[in-house]
Amino acid sequence: MNRKLFAIAVVILLLVNWLPLSLAQSSLPKQKQTVLGLYVTAKEAYEMWLADKNKIKILDVRTPEEYIFVGHAPMARNIPIKLFNYKMAVRNKGPLMKANPNFIAEVGRKFKTSDTILVICRSGNRSAAAVNAMASAGFKIAYSVTDGFEGDRVKDPSSSFYGKRFKNGWRNSGVLWTDKLNPELMWIPGGP
Repeated sequence: MNRKLFAIAVVILLLVNWLPLSLAQSSLPKQKQTVLGLYVTAKEAYEMWLADKNKIKILDVRTPEEYIFVGHAPMARNIPIKLFNYKMAVRNKGPLMKANPNFIAEVGRKFKTSDTILVICRSGNRSAAAVNAMASAGFKIAYSVTDGFEGDRVKDPSSSFYGKRFKNGWRNSGVLWTDKLNPELMWIPGGP
């Protein structure tokens, strides 16, 4: 009888721990999902960092232009996963992006594969791609910040913020952010 109760308890424990992760992952769009399955919102990321500032690292994978001109978490190190190529795409009505060929090498110079890293981008897509690239390079504890720095677009047509990134995200969640630059955390093309 004790073995049956133990087996049932183990199954319940596994379900209780696995189900929330499974539900969280299934509710995310495919492009925001990662192979590691580790996710936090911007507000949760900030709270994690506050709880252990020495252990929790924040990596901003947006372009240097976004990091500088849109703002950033003051403790976030910038290493872009993609770079602007400055050619306007007529179909996209915006700048084209190209992969940063040195992304993993640069991440490896600044972080250990055992570090707890919270990866943020504009809205959660590039952070997921960055986490996947980092996982393939041996990083084990990399969380994707699912709502990013700017957040998701407001979809309510009656809102004055319709179509703008004011729904969630680091900048919109009431946590600390800045447009002040710390050269030690900035990515500089061709820099050390």
